[in-house]
Amino acid sequence: MQKKNGNTNSLDRKFRLSEFLSEYIIKTVAFSSFAIIILIFVFVFKEAAPIFFPKEKKAETSQFLQSETYGEEPGTEQPENSLELYSSYTPSHDVASFKNLTGKNWQPVGEEPKYGVLPLIIGSLKVTVLAILFGAPIAILAAIFSALFAPKGLREIIKPIIELLASFPSVVIGFFALVTLATVLQNIFGYSYRLNAFVGGLAMALAVIPIVYTVTEDALTAIPKYMSEASLALGATKWQTALFVVMPAATPGIFAALLLGFGRAFGETMIVLMATGNAPLSTFNIFEPVRTMSATIGAEMAEVVFGDTHYTVLFFIGASLFVVTFAINAIAEFYVRTKLMKRFRGE
Repeated sequence: MQKKNGNTNSLDRKFRLSEFLSEYIIKTVAFSSFAIIILIFVFVFKEAAPIFFPKEKKAETSQFLQSETYGEEPGTEQPENSLELYSSYTPSHDVASFKNLTGKNWQPVGEEPKYGVLPLIIGSLKVTVLAILFGAPIAILAAIFSALFAPKGLREIIKPIIELLASFPSVVIGFFALVTLATVLQNIFGYSYRLNAFVGGLAMALAVIPIVYTVTEDALTAIPKYMSEASLALGATKWQTALFVVMPAATPGIFAALLLGFGRAFGETMIVLMATGNAPLSTFNIFEPVRTMSATIGAEMAEVVFGDTHYTVLFFIGASLFVVTFAINAIAEFYVRTKLMKRFRGE
């Protein structure tokens, strides 16, 4: 009896130790993830801060006067005109004014750089709205079919296939749009520019469909069965039950899916970088090239001077993207889902 009790106590101690370690590891990972997100926030906003709090920079010409060779003989002297060019170089330190930032031209390189983010905002909104218009109806209808109409066996096939799209690298989707989709759509519609907002929006829809489908399907299957059964018992058809009973009850979840899809499309980089033409035009014509905020960061960040105005403006754009996507995800996760749960509870 004592031996049995001893074995039981030993198992209890092992179980408590493993439970403590598991809980500690989970807490550590959660806290680390939260801390990393906060640090990213701090870093991005710190680099974007000089746009609001300018600091004068002295021209550091010494670094340009250092001899550098690119395939020449070590003893080769540099031409005098190149030394004059280096000595006259002065890093840009004029912080972009509000008028400059809200302008209609994005020309960061030149004697008078222009940092108007308006065409970038218009481009981001054009591609995002087109992606939602193309992808959301397909995703919602697919979710309705798989959740309410499809047999169990067929549903187990459809759901993983659609969700498999989420695992596709965005660069693969962008390459498909660049090589194949752009040519096919230009042959069909006959517009002038091969790469434009229309091609980018259609390609972006492929990335939006999985997330909208998954959240919508979860919201539909979470509706209590007694609601649809009561509707069918009263003589309503399956489509009437789906459209007038189940979908209204799942509206907060569907709205959350649309918000998450919007945030996914708004912050995407590689697809729009490869499929939209990358021309910062302030036009609402969907068949003309556009440049988005995220694509601008991806295309130009590697070539800017550290601490320069261009560098700061790109971080300002990144901070704006961070705020928009974080706000959209927060609204979808906390407000809409909370409202959905209250509706289920009858509160």
